[in-house]
Amino acid sequence: MPVEKSTIDGLLVVSWDSREDERGFFRHTYQAGEVDAALGRPLRMRQGNHSRSQAGVLRGFHHEPWDKFIYVASGTAICAVADVRPKSPTFGSVETFLLGDEPGNMKRIFVSRGLANAFYCLTAVDYLNDVSEEFDPSNRGGVAWNDPLLAVDWPDANPILSETDKALPTLKAKFPNHPLFAAAAA
Repeated sequence: MPVEKSTIDGLLVVSWDSREDERGFFRHTYQAGEVDAALGRPLRMRQGNHSRSQAGVLRGFHHEPWDKFIYVASGTAICAVADVRPKSPTFGSVETFLLGDEPGNMKRIFVSRGLANAFYCLTAVDYLNDVSEEFDPSNRGGVAWNDPLLAVDWPDANPILSETDKALPTLKAKFPNHPLFAAAAA
């Protein structure tokens, strides 16, 4: 099946085979009906976004109250998705993916509202994400890219970061009373 669920509720991986010939390739990046079935609700995208980043850039972790459908159209990136929903049974869990235009990496990931995503550019990257709501900066949040609880094994200890991403808090700072941190302190 082209749409697979992950260990984090609301995180889907969409993979389609490519049809290739001497001209290049053609592939679906998703079909709404398949995603609807996997989510158990209708897929609804309201805005498309495209960013280009140079090698060594890390963006995120960002979380918003909207769904995101992510695709790396050009280049190669490590994408990490973290469950930062404090009431979720998989709070603090992370899954990582190698996404890009190389065979085997041409996947699309669906990130449900409330999950956080980040990506590190191994090469120059064109990163596309469709979102289910129009952008509203007042609804945007984030978590530190190097949060020790998330423990993502990024390939660079000193990535190129925005000033906003440098200032993002850890999960412990954001949710100090979460049972996960209270148990660690005991």
